[in-house]
Amino acid sequence: MFDYAGRRAKVAERMRERGIDLLFLPISGDLEYLTGIPRREPSFGNVSYRHGWLAGAFLRPGKDPIVVLPRMITEFELPGGASSDIVIVKETDDGDAVLAGIAKDIGRAKSLAVGARTWAETLIHLRQALSDPSISNADDLISPLRQIKLPEELMAMTAAARIVDEVMAVIGPQVRPGVTESELAAQVNLEMSRRGSRVESFDTGIISTGRLDQRDAGTRLTTQPIRNGTSVSFDFGAVVDGYCSDFGRTIFVGEPDAEFRRVYELVVAAQAAGINAARPGVTAREVDRASRVVIEEGGYGKWFRHRTGHAIGLDVHEYPFISEEDETPLKPGMTFTIEPSIFWPGHVGARIEDVIVCEANGARKLNRYPEALVVND
Repeated sequence: MFDYAGRRAKVAERMRERGIDLLFLPISGDLEYLTGIPRREPSFGNVSYRHGWLAGAFLRPGKDPIVVLPRMITEFELPGGASSDIVIVKETDDGDAVLAGIAKDIGRAKSLAVGARTWAETLIHLRQALSDPSISNADDLISPLRQIKLPEELMAMTAAARIVDEVMAVIGPQVRPGVTESELAAQVNLEMSRRGSRVESFDTGIISTGRLDQRDAGTRLTTQPIRNGTSVSFDFGAVVDGYCSDFGRTIFVGEPDAEFRRVYELVVAAQAAGINAARPGVTAREVDRASRVVIEEGGYGKWFRHRTGHAIGLDVHEYPFISEEDETPLKPGMTFTIEPSIFWPGHVGARIEDVIVCEANGARKLNRYPEALVVND
C-alpha cells in the first residue's frame, strides 16, 4: 500500500544534502514509515529482550537497509515472519560482536543521525562501534516528509476516524448514572477492536466533571460511578495501517444548566474558528490563537489549559503543535487535531476534538460525528 522505497529515497536525498553518512532508527513510527516494520502494542511497563538495544535498522544513501532484530521479535512480532535479509541476534550471541560486524560492512561513517527515541544504551554502543561519529537528530530528516500526508495515508487516517465516529455512536447511549469511566473505557477499546483497530492510539481517557466533584482533567480514568448532573468527556483514538486517529466529545448526564450550555457552545465555536483559520501559509500559532480567543472572550480563558492541537499520523502526537510557541506554516496535506476544551475542576468541563486535514483552499474534518451536544437524561 505504501511506497517504502520511495520514502527511503527521499530521506537519502536529504542525508546527502546534509552530509550524513548513516541513519539508525529503532523500532518506531519512523522505521515503520520507511520500511513497514510494525511496532508492537504500547504497554505501561518496559518490554525487554536480550540485545533489545540492537533492534532497528541502518540506512545509507543508495543502499538497502540493514535490519537488525533480536530473535524474540522475529519470532513473535513480525506478522509475515522474518525475511532472509534480516540480521537476527540470538540470546546467546555477543551483541557487540554483531554490531562490530555490521560496522565493518558499513565502513567509515563520520556522521550518524539517530531516531529521537533511540535508547541511550543503543547510542553508547553505536558510538563505540562506529569510532565516535558526529551525532544528529533524525527528526530533521524524516519529520518534514511525514508531515505531508499522501492520498493513501489519508485513506488510512480517514478509516481510523470512521472507527472512532462509529464507536462514539455506540458508546454515547451507555453514558448513564452508575456506570464507571473505567467500564466505559473498556467498552470503547473493545468496540474499536471489533471495527479493525490495530490498537488504541493512546490510553483512552474519560473524564467526568461537575459541581459535586473536584476531579481535575489530569486524572484520565476512575472507578467512581458517574453521577447525575455531570459532563463526561471522551478522548480516544484508533489505528488503521499504522495511522492514528484522535477524537473527543462531551456528553451531559442529567439536565445541563445554562453555564454548561454556554461553555459547550464556546468550545464548539472555538473549534470552528480554528478550522476556519487553518489554511496554507497560516502558522500553527495563528490557528491556536484563533481558537483560543473565542474562549478568552467568553470569559473562560483561564480554563482553556490545553494546547489547541497537534499534528497526527503514524504517531498520535507529531510535529508541528497547534500551540502558541509553534511558528510552523501549514501546508496542504498536513493533518492535525483541533481540540479546544474548558476544564474548571468542581465547576464545569467540556471538550471536542477532531482530526483536520489542510488542503489548498482551507481545512476539513476527517471525522463525521456531529458536534451537537448530547444529553442523556
